[in-house]
Amino acid sequence: MPVDPQIQALLTLRAALPPLHTLSVADARVQMGARAIPGLRIPPVASVVNRDMQGPNGSLPLRIYTPNGIGPFPLLVFFHGSGFVVCSLDTHDAMCRNLCAGAGCVVVSVDYRLAPEHKFPAAPDDCLAATRWAAMNAGALNADSSRIAVGGDSAGGNLAAVTALRVRDEGGPNLAAQLLIYPVTDYIEPGTPSMEENAEGYGLTKAGMAWFWNHYVKDAADGTHPHAAPIRSASLANLPPAWVATAEYDPLRDEGEYYAEALRKAGVPNEMKRWAGMNHGFFFFPGIVDKSGEAIDEACLWLRRVFGN
Repeated sequence: MPVDPQIQALLTLRAALPPLHTLSVADARVQMGARAIPGLRIPPVASVVNRDMQGPNGSLPLRIYTPNGIGPFPLLVFFHGSGFVVCSLDTHDAMCRNLCAGAGCVVVSVDYRLAPEHKFPAAPDDCLAATRWAAMNAGALNADSSRIAVGGDSAGGNLAAVTALRVRDEGGPNLAAQLLIYPVTDYIEPGTPSMEENAEGYGLTKAGMAWFWNHYVKDAADGTHPHAAPIRSASLANLPPAWVATAEYDPLRDEGEYYAEALRKAGVPNEMKRWAGMNHGFFFFPGIVDKSGEAIDEACLWLRRVFGN
């Protein structure tokens, strides 16, 4: 179908901004952090607390969202996108509030180290450490350590998938689910049909993905490591159930769908849906884009099912 009119209106507004890959890293971060999005659906939650944990290389900031109600609640460890280089706890605050309220779970949002200052594998190391910290401290968070999921969007979806692989291979904790929102699952080379079909004009571009990857990894060999490109893992068996969202007009569409199919072939239950008319990043816009709200609501319903709440 054509690009959704609500998405097209946002793309038209965005066209006035320079593409991220033409900016310095510092300016790209400022541009992403300065986005004002009036009209977002921001549901109430019981509390939002900033704190720090000891990460693999010093202090690691977290933001903890607790839903209304009586716990212990399920727990979602969330890793934000964009490209391993930009974005922060603040850029994904509304998304985390929607997941917390909609799924009725504690959300631990992780401010992992960004590239290029901290190249691969700094981000996956931080995310693994944060997941283990959340499991160990579940009681203090009014959360249930037997109902833990990992999730994220874009690069954060990559980090969630990689964390699921690593806890399988490196000693827990047990995970109930993985929420993969238009995830990065493979290195940019050799690429996919959707990377070419949607290379320009829909927000995220092929040139932008190359810019992100070039900042994230030291070389192509790192880019093909399974902890950077989870679809290249020798085995995807015995992973937690997955919910995978892709967008029709997204360069990453195919790699997300290929990953869902690879999980299915490995015997991992998963639900995959391509959102027609949507582009990369559409989860940012509940309250502004109708399908954004619908997609977040579907993600939350799926989490409630796998959590059993």
